[in-house]
Amino acid sequence: VLTLLVALPAAQVLARCEFRGRRLVQALNTVPFVLPTVVVGAAFLALFGGDSPVGVDLRGSVTAIVLANVFFNHAVVVRTVGGLWESLDPRTEEAARVLGASRLGAFRAVTLPALRPAIASAAVITFLFTFTSFGVVRILGGARHVTLEVEIYRQTADLLDLPVASVLAIVQLLAV
Repeated sequence: VLTLLVALPAAQVLARCEFRGRRLVQALNTVPFVLPTVVVGAAFLALFGGDSPVGVDLRGSVTAIVLANVFFNHAVVVRTVGGLWESLDPRTEEAARVLGASRLGAFRAVTLPALRPAIASAAVITFLFTFTSFGVVRILGGARHVTLEVEIYRQTADLLDLPVASVLAIVQLLAV
């Protein structure tokens, strides 16, 4: 939800506004998504860890995991929703405005219904990427916050408990 709230305005700006350097901003927006999750986790640990340059220590917190996942998945929402938003005819929203709708009313009545499939797709993809972000959770979550993948890894690599890891892997397969 937070990724959608942060990325939808960016999608709107990149889809509807023409400005110098727009292509560069679109390219830079994609960079976090092509990074491995381990790199994103390490970068956030360096930024918000013990020797934080911003003076905030978020090690082992859900906040750090959420922020890293928002950063990582921002491009998914911008590309998915922005691609459709670019193809929408702005004249339909303008027609609603001419007929008396407010800017927000025209957006809710015209643009939002057209964007719903892309928003839903972006939300599902973002949820899946967030739910399976092994590197981010492994590095930023510490021992308190783990996903099933991280726990399978911990049981296998750290505790050498292969029977438990096998059962967890089977549970994960059955859940899919």
